[in-house]
Amino acid sequence: MGVHHRARYGRYAGGPDPLAPPVDLAEALDAIAEDVMAGYSPRHALQEFLRRGGRNREGLDDLARRVQQRRIELLGRHNLDGTLNEVRKLLDAAVLEERKQLARDAMMDNTDRAFREMQLQNLPQSTAAAVNELASYDWQSGTARQAYEKIKDLLGREVLDQRFAGMKQALENATEEDRAAVNGMLRDLNGLLGKHRRGEDTAADFQEFMARHGHLFPENPQSVEELIDALAQRAAAAQRLLQSMSPEQREELMSLSAQAFGSPELMAQLDQLDSSLRALRPAEDWTGSERFEGQEGLGLGDGTGVLQDLAELDELSEQLSQSYNGSRLDDLDLDALARQLGQNAAVTARTLAEIERAMQDGGYLRRGADGDLKLSPQAMRRLGRALLRDTARQLSGRQGRRDTRVAGAAGEQIGSSRQWEFGDAEPWDVTRTMTNAIRRTVADGGDPGRGLRLGAGDIEVAETEARTQAAVVLLVDVSFSMAAEGRWVPMKRTALALHHLVSTRFRGDRLQLIAFGRYARSMDIGELTALASRREQGTNLHHGLLLANRFFRQHPSMQHVLLVVTDGEPTAHLLPEGESWFSYPPDPETIRVTIAELDRLGRAGTQSTFFRLGDDPGLARFVQRMARRVDGRVVAPEAGELGTAVVGEYLRAHFRGRPYDDDDWAS
Repeated sequence: MGVHHRARYGRYAGGPDPLAPPVDLAEALDAIAEDVMAGYSPRHALQEFLRRGGRNREGLDDLARRVQQRRIELLGRHNLDGTLNEVRKLLDAAVLEERKQLARDAMMDNTDRAFREMQLQNLPQSTAAAVNELASYDWQSGTARQAYEKIKDLLGREVLDQRFAGMKQALENATEEDRAAVNGMLRDLNGLLGKHRRGEDTAADFQEFMARHGHLFPENPQSVEELIDALAQRAAAAQRLLQSMSPEQREELMSLSAQAFGSPELMAQLDQLDSSLRALRPAEDWTGSERFEGQEGLGLGDGTGVLQDLAELDELSEQLSQSYNGSRLDDLDLDALARQLGQNAAVTARTLAEIERAMQDGGYLRRGADGDLKLSPQAMRRLGRALLRDTARQLSGRQGRRDTRVAGAAGEQIGSSRQWEFGDAEPWDVTRTMTNAIRRTVADGGDPGRGLRLGAGDIEVAETEARTQAAVVLLVDVSFSMAAEGRWVPMKRTALALHHLVSTRFRGDRLQLIAFGRYARSMDIGELTALASRREQGTNLHHGLLLANRFFRQHPSMQHVLLVVTDGEPTAHLLPEGESWFSYPPDPETIRVTIAELDRLGRAGTQSTFFRLGDDPGLARFVQRMARRVDGRVVAPEAGELGTAVVGEYLRAHFRGRPYDDDDWAS
């Protein structure tokens, strides 16, 4: 007979949720990159994504809002009259039963009856004073006496429940032996804390205490420090509860507490406990208060629990704010979050923490020389690939044009290969494809000698070299108007898509990114992506063209391609001594030297395209004049179509019109 294994199923006990959807780093990376390109630091962009959350996931702000709603709900639902109301009900029941007994006891002396009725009739309005006045009353009704004795029992259980959660229920219908056991626990506890304050306690003392009384501590502390933490948090909440009461409520309850179990020793033990806990944990909030405005009365124990909940909610609120130095989502108390908002909230917080950890530990964010976080080259490649894929879809959708994903174009093979992607028409690199399949089969424990199964991930295609290699300059306007008019992020997305296309599919080409504002400077893609907008006047196209000319001279044998993105006429030019001259409206000298530098590019055979953003008539006239002088082109895309326009022009220039038609891009 076979061996039968029994599977045991239980409730999910925490840790990573096996049924939760995988962490979507692509969505996080896209959102972070968008904010970075808008001018935020990567650290700030990551924090903003975690605050907002994803398309189908709450963020920190949502959780913080729920925490505040929970806090408001607790304060708006409850009041602190619960214990007083319970005592008043028991007192009223005792007095009513006593009056009934006096009325039906025919054998009682009439003078005695009248005296007792007058005593009951003239009880003080104060519940505490009435209870104290009846402490020596000789009850004639056994039922009335039992109701009155229940007041002492209730008060005893309530004052204990303030310090030890669950005592009110645990001691219901308790015997004298049960109460004696509690008194014994308090004596032992005060003894243990006294030794700890003097530095005389040992681990054995704690173990002995827990062996005797551990069943009274559901928190299951593992050391005397954990025991003190739990007790001090509860005791401090009890003090805040008293501070939250009106002076009249507080006076009533303090007076009533003396009646607890009819045992002054109990109150003395609790006072000693409070004194020790205050000394051991002075940093707890012993003096705070809250404002309760609801209708549902709370007893002392339940009220203390609500005050603990409020303190826990405040701590969660601070953790969710992530506003303190060195804050990370790993700091979140997931158990507390689950207690207050439910398990789904804890799963959400855990997922956000995993995203934060994966972004920093998974290579998408790295620390620069200045110690701040930056987008890593891996992140830039992933973003560039996504942007280029979007651009390719837009290009292929234009009047049935074919997909533009090419690795060179019908040129000679250059000896390198890349992984096949859907839609590739390049020839397979058979050797590398088979090698990949063999390696995968061996890694999976298979035997290549018994046959191979090719997977899509095994296939590599041969890269080809374009017949004409190009030196490409992308000149981008970074004057403040680009940011003010919503063109800042599209400009950066365009640069990133073009950079990825050249660096992965046209590796024989050379790309130079030049940003021009008051001055111009060459940048790598990381610098341009992270560039923050500045309120700086000046559109120095002249300086940008000077740098472009210098770059083209370094690559004399390549085809020269100039792509200029701008939303304004030139308003600055570079003086011989290196200073920038600014004038608005544009100074004639600025126009003259800018056109002169463009003419030099034209004489060198540079293919130029101007991408005009916006509807400024002056700019339209200027770029048309510039394009005519060098036999170039003007394209006037919307900001959201800038990337498609620039990549399309690059490909058109690279392949000399194949497969793009001029009319597709002309203004």
